[in-house]
Order: sequence, then C-alpha cells, then structure tokens
Amino acid sequence: MTITFLRVRPAGQLAEPTANSRRREGTTTVEMASPTAVEIAAGHQAGLMVVAESIGDVGPAAWVVKPVEALTLAAQGVPPWRITVVAEGSRESILDAVARSGARYLRSTRSETSVMAGLAALPGVDTAVSVFVDDVAQATKAVEMGATDLLLRDWEPEGIGELRKALVGKKLVERTAFPLGIEIDEARQTLPAEVFMAWLGQVDGSGAARPRHEWAPGKDLAPPVPASRLSAEWLDRSWTVGSAPAYPSSAGDLAPILERSLAGTPPTIDELEALFRARGDQVDAVAQVADVLRERAVGDTVTYVVNRNINYTNLCYFRCGFCAFSKGPRSLNLRGEPYLMGLDEIVERAVEAWDRGATEVTLQGGIHPDFTGNFYVDVVNAIKAELPDMHIHGFTPLEVWQGAETLGIPVRRFLEELKEAGLGTLPGTAAEILDDDVRAHLCPDKIRTSQWAEVMITAHELGLRATSTIMFGHIDHPRSWAKHLQVIREIQRRTGGFTEMVPLPFVHMGSPIYLRGRSRPGPTWDEVVLIHAVSRIAFDGLVPNIQASWVKLGLDGGRRLLDAGCNDLGGTLMGEIITRSAGAAHGQEVTPQQFREVIEAAGRRPALRSTTYDILDRVS
Repeated sequence: MTITFLRVRPAGQLAEPTANSRRREGTTTVEMASPTAVEIAAGHQAGLMVVAESIGDVGPAAWVVKPVEALTLAAQGVPPWRITVVAEGSRESILDAVARSGARYLRSTRSETSVMAGLAALPGVDTAVSVFVDDVAQATKAVEMGATDLLLRDWEPEGIGELRKALVGKKLVERTAFPLGIEIDEARQTLPAEVFMAWLGQVDGSGAARPRHEWAPGKDLAPPVPASRLSAEWLDRSWTVGSAPAYPSSAGDLAPILERSLAGTPPTIDELEALFRARGDQVDAVAQVADVLRERAVGDTVTYVVNRNINYTNLCYFRCGFCAFSKGPRSLNLRGEPYLMGLDEIVERAVEAWDRGATEVTLQGGIHPDFTGNFYVDVVNAIKAELPDMHIHGFTPLEVWQGAETLGIPVRRFLEELKEAGLGTLPGTAAEILDDDVRAHLCPDKIRTSQWAEVMITAHELGLRATSTIMFGHIDHPRSWAKHLQVIREIQRRTGGFTEMVPLPFVHMGSPIYLRGRSRPGPTWDEVVLIHAVSRIAFDGLVPNIQASWVKLGLDGGRRLLDAGCNDLGGTLMGEIITRSAGAAHGQEVTPQQFREVIEAAGRRPALRSTTYDILDRVS
C-alpha cells in the first residue's frame, strides 16, 4: 500500500523572498486563501506551486475548495487531479462533489478521518483521504483510520525518516500539489506554462517529488548516493548512513518479477515499467539482482576503450529540443562559433589519436545543411587511407537515413558503401527515447522509431554491429523507458547486432527544452541507477555489456554503477564536446590509468577492449 505525503505551507501572503525560503526548506506547495497574480508569480519564480482555497480570477496550480466550488471547477473543465474537496457540509453533498468532480483528494479533519475513509471506499469513488498531521504519532493514527495522503507542515528530514520507518509494510512516497502518475502530455495541454514549468522542476519521471539534491548529471558534484546503498531517495541520517537490506527482503511487490529474472525469464514490457517505478529499498533490490546477472554474464572484468570523439561540425538543420551542441546558449560560453572541419583536419585528429594509443575514432556531429551521403563516405575513405587499422565507429541512424536520402539510394545501398569504405560499427545515438509519443515533442523532425530500427536491422544484416543507447530524464517516463528497451530487445533477438547498452542521462543546464521550461532538470540519481540496472535485467542473455557514461556522471558516478549491473566505463574520448555544450562540467578526456584506478578501487579487474569488446594486448 502506498501512502503519499505533501510538504505544504499555509500562507496569508507570499513574496519572492519568502517563496525562496520555503523552497530551500523543502516545501513544494504553498496554500493560500485567495492568492493574487503577483503572489502566484512569486511562487513560480521560486519553483513552488501555489494552491488556492477559493475560486478567483487567477489560475493557481490547484484548488482546495468546498463541495459546491468543486462542482463549479469541474463544470469549467478543470481536471480532477487539480481539485481537492474539503469535507464540509452533509455527507451527501461531499459525496456528490467527489463523485461528480472526480477530485483526487478529500481533505478531512483528523477526527473525521474514519468517516471520510468509508466514503472514499464506496464503489465508483476514486479519491484519497488527505489529513494534516503534526508528528509521527498523528500520522500513523491517521493512516490506521484510513488516510492515504498526509499533509506535512514544518517537517524536517529526520521526522520524515521516522515516519517512513513507522509505516511498516507501506511505501511512503512524496507527491507535489498533484497526484503521482500524472501524464506529462495531459499536464502540458492543461496547465498554464508557469505551472507546468514549476511542476517539471519538482518531479521525477513518475510524477513523485524529486529528492532535494543539488546533484544532476553533468554537474561537477559527487553523486548523492550513500556509501552502503544505491538509492538516494531520502535525506534522513538513518537512510544516508544505513545499509540497504539484502535481496529479497527489500523487493516488496517486485519480488516475483526479480525472481523470474534470476531464473531466466525476462520481464515483460509491463514488468519493465513496474521495475522502473521502484522506490527506495526496491531500487537497491533491482540493483542487487542486476549485479548478480552481471557477474553471471561477464564476471568481474570491467572494460574500457581508448578512443577519440571527432565532432566534425556543430551546424545542424534539425531542431531537437534537448540539443545544446548546435544551438546552445552563448551565455554559457560552451558552443563557440559555428564550425565545419575539413577532411584534412578530421584525418589529422584521427592520426593524433592513433599516435596516443587509440584504437577507435567516433564520428558524430550535426547534420550540416550542405551534407550529402558523399561526405560520410569521404570521411571514412580519408581516415582509412591514412590509418587502415583504425576502427571507425560512426554515423547515427539519422545520419545514415539522411545520407541515403540525399543520394537518392536505399538505406541498404548506402550502408554497403560505408562498409566498403571501411566503416566498422554504428553508434546507437539519435535513439533518444524510442517512443514516438515522446519523440513528437522532444525531436519532432527526427526519424521515428521504425526508421531508426530499419537502419539498425539493415546494418546488422550487413555485418555492421552497433551500440544501443537511451537518453533519459527530460519529458520521458517509466512507460516510455520500457517501450525503448522492448524495441532494442526485439531488434537484438532478430539480429544479435548490438554490442552494448549505453544509458545517457539528460544534461539539462544548457539544453533549450529545459531553458524554455518544458523539461525536467535531468533524471534523479535513483532513475540513473534503475535505467542501468533494469537494462541489465531486460537484456540478460541478449546484450552482455552495460556501460556507465563517465561523461555524464563523472568517474565517481560510473564507479558506483558498477554495483548496478554495469561492466564497462566507455572510452577515453579525447576531446568530447557535445555533452559539455549542454553544460556538463566533467572533463573532455580521461586516461587509461584513471580508468584502471577507478575499476580497481571498485574491486574489479580492468581490461582494455576493442570497439566490439575483444580484449586487447596493445599497450595503451
């Protein structure tokens, strides 16, 4: 059973300094009798949502109102998840308001909790009884009486930790002014832009409130993960210094899925979504199972490759909302001036990489408006003419599709030309999220899931292997993650052509979609853990290698993920700039020695690999 709670502060008036103070202390919501437009704007500026206790001329995030006003809001088309009915008046009037408005919350006094819980339990009613509580004793009693939503004023993290421990056998989850599980598409269509932006800043992919960590992918901060567990959901001392329970006691209702996974039965797409919704101890349980499957598949060896990224242009005519590489804000001083490398410069950089021990060059860049498929073929030919033994890992399915289209030839023929020129493997980027409902907003002019799959399947059939990726933490959600993994599984079962899965956490700081207030500020740490761990579970027996991206997470983050199913730390990269264009602070290069030190510190065995995961003897 899930018990939600809301950190809310009643207020008589609200100015920006007060709003900022409330947000810093952990509050997500301020409740006011009749907020003005100026007060609502002050709340939004601070990242708060403002809830009104009456119907006024301005639009708050949500309303907590008497039964008759709830019916008025419903008649105006306000969605039920923005309405809380106050339990005032006759039982009949309360029930009529709840039933007709569909209000997701019924606000009760503590003394009337049992009565209102009985009303909420009636057939056809889908509402949670919501009660203000001032301490753990009041909270546990309210839950015993049937409350499933608790309103907390002035609670510190330690008190919330005590409440979590007191609610034995129940899952405690923090919500915002809205319930869990609100669909982002509905929120986008329904909410005023300022409310939508405030909500996105507060929530994770499941619609629950984000932990109050400063950390985000790309920031030069240590991951917030405790020393003896992988979930960073809570801030109280018992969580941050405690140890995760051993599996299976921590798995809760996910135990049957995890047990079947250990026995060799892969999760269904619905079960993958359920795993992605794990919280707290369950996150550690999923990671522990992933770690077992990692050890079975690849043992204790952790690999890395010596390579160089050559980002040959930052000019691009596609308009992907997440991409800061080709159109990042100049105020961040990240992108610099538009550029296009000539073939001589590309080859020169490849030679420099070879001289420093690289076995691979990765070719990625924008889609220049003047490019045709001949550019990609010419690049491969030029590198191979100078460095016949260099492995070329290049050209996303988008570049392949565009290259074939500009030449007026089938994708298969274009891939044959690239292979004949010397292309070794394809990167799995341009996948972002393989869910077209998300892609329609994230990268509307890019190829769709079926086209990405067509390129990959064709490449695999021609003997060109590829990586697979998922870029997450923006406008996506557990269902879209599950769909993405299912697409990769379907292709892999058909071709066996993927060498690895590389989860790529969204770096938000310089991303246009975030700066416009249209995305979340990257994934939470727990979501990072789950994407890697669930990928290991989903691809057991299919894709043996799960990579942690040090570029997005730093070496410390990568090291911790070695306990969540990962067995690879990627490449040295020598000059990667795409992630830094989005605001990432992590370095543009690591050395093989740094990789070895990190791997050995994790108690694993380092190994230099090729692009296709052959262990190499060449000295790096």
